[in-house]
Amino acid sequence: MKLSHFDFNLPEELLAEYPSENRDESRLMVLNRKENTIEHKQFKDLIDYFDENDVMVLNNTKVFPARLFGNKEKTGARIEVFLLRELNSETRLWDVLVDPARKIRIGNKLYFGDDETLVAEVIDNTTSRGRTLRFLYDGSYEEFRKKLNDLGETPLPKYIKREVEPEDMDRYQTIYAKNEGAVAAPTAGLHFSKHLLKRLEIKGVDFAEVTLHVGLGTFSPVEVEDLSKHKMDSEEAEIQSEATRVVNKAIKEKRRICAVGTTVMRTLESSVSSESTLNEFRGWTNKFIFPPYDFSIANCMITNFHTPKSTLLMMVSAFAGHDLMKRAYDEAVKEKYKFYSYGDAMLII
Repeated sequence: MKLSHFDFNLPEELLAEYPSENRDESRLMVLNRKENTIEHKQFKDLIDYFDENDVMVLNNTKVFPARLFGNKEKTGARIEVFLLRELNSETRLWDVLVDPARKIRIGNKLYFGDDETLVAEVIDNTTSRGRTLRFLYDGSYEEFRKKLNDLGETPLPKYIKREVEPEDMDRYQTIYAKNEGAVAAPTAGLHFSKHLLKRLEIKGVDFAEVTLHVGLGTFSPVEVEDLSKHKMDSEEAEIQSEATRVVNKAIKEKRRICAVGTTVMRTLESSVSSESTLNEFRGWTNKFIFPPYDFSIANCMITNFHTPKSTLLMMVSAFAGHDLMKRAYDEAVKEKYKFYSYGDAMLII
């Protein structure tokens, strides 16, 4: 399949700037691959599609406040710095994106906060907008990280044009987030409320947790018509032994195994054994899933509605089947489903 197969017209008014008032009351479109049907529900209705000992796999990554604003030395120009990943905790080296990038050269210094106690020096150019910064701060590593957290703001996606609000710190975080390291939320999980998780637990549904620290590479546009030539950025992932135990038991018992989000699906598919079971994993993955693709672990998926021509849409197409996915997206636009991070959800069974 080619890039042009994943283009569609998305009206701007369908981009969700705010989530549903109650997390689990967003809309839910249910695609049944076997029956080739589409149903319209509320997210909390997904409990009806799961039985005792079925498994939901969650991504427990936690978004950190990755967007900082600093001032360039001498000129005082306001510069946005987006923290991507920590390269070295001892020397406080970070990969970042800067905006406007043309003003930021090797050797420049940036000052952060009213008291300017946090300073960063540009030590390398990585891409047109990418830089490597060395942070200078008088204090322990813990104090330095606290300073970054205090100065940073929630990194809402660019398409959300409104200002960041204090509530976004909670809104843009799953309720089961625990391992800090993502610059964007695993958005399928944003629909779960504590009440819904409790109801699933009471019903006997099992949970497994994996970690994939979402980077901006997940959202990088695909710019080649031949999809096999697209290169995904690497993202850090971990699958611990407890998750492999729960998932492999469900595989053996032929249960429903549901990947909650594209990040979970990528993580699972990055560590498959020769017997099509799940292995423990700790490292980096640049797995890119597009049609045709045989999935090994999950047989069910929860996801949001994605951007035209995105790697996320390509994965959904590979899992749902391209024709059913196209039908679903046409219907989503017609029925005014909300798209992207704060949007509505899809369950594919």
